[in-house]
Amino acid sequence: MNTFYYEVISIDGDYANLKRTDIDSDDLKLVARALLPPETAEGMKLKYEWMQYEIISD
Repeated sequence: MNTFYYEVISIDGDYANLKRTDIDSDDLKLVARALLPPETAEGMKLKYEWMQYEIISD
């Protein structure tokens, strides 16, 4: 299974905009907040692996 790394760019209601940090891309991914850890906030780093998001520290 692949592992992807993201940064939370913005949160708008029930959705968050995530930007990949493990590749050079300006594309944003719109994700339902229900799929993210409850304490997710703008600027946090996330790891996506095995169909789950996890907050990571730098």
